Amino acid sequence: MNADTRKMSIQETFQHLFNVISGTRFLNKQGLGNEVPFFICPYEPEKAVEMERLQRQLVNRLEQSGVRVLEINLYDLSIEILKGREIWEQILELEGSVTKDELKELLQGVLDPEAHLAPAIANKLATHEFDVLFLCGVGEVFPYIRSHNVLNNLQSTAKEKPTVMFFPGAYTHSLESGASLDLFGKLHDDKYYRAFNIFHCEA
Repeated sequence: MNADTRKMSIQETFQHLFNVISGTRFLNKQGLGNEVPFFICPYEPEKAVEMERLQRQLVNRLEQSGVRVLEINLYDLSIEILKGREIWEQILELEGSVTKDELKELLQGVLDPEAHLAPAIANKLATHEFDVLFLCGVGEVFPYIRSHNVLNNLQSTAKEKPTVMFFPGAYTHSLESGASLDLFGKLHDDKYYRAFNIFHCEA
């Protein structure tokens, strides 16, 4: 039976996620056809604080059950990349003197998913032992990093283990328009159809 997140309590959400992610079917990538093992965990943006807490508890519970989680926060990773390229201080200085569009354009260039973000994630994947990857911080890096671009650029590097992206919005499928990631429930974050809604997965 498919779970409906809007009707689930935070405890029911936690239990569903734990049951699915700790299951051998999920960890062994069974029943996916030939699709990449990407899962979207959509949630209502107003529940962001609760979901952050849930995520921490979920990591702890999974680790206790022997499931190793690698967490990558896209916002923290972005700062890490900017500091690594020694342009973090420059961006902080520039922020007050350029328009939002100019800053967005600058950040989109220096944090390009193909050239910079995906290689940085690939490096973390290669240097950590893990069973499942959690991607979060999606809302914090909008609009200079778009979630569908991240997923598109990870298709070749993150296909060995399941990836769960925590997404503050809706992941919808329709026959007319295909699938789309709607950030904050309002912004069409363009088409992305290769991920599974984790609430439609059975344990």
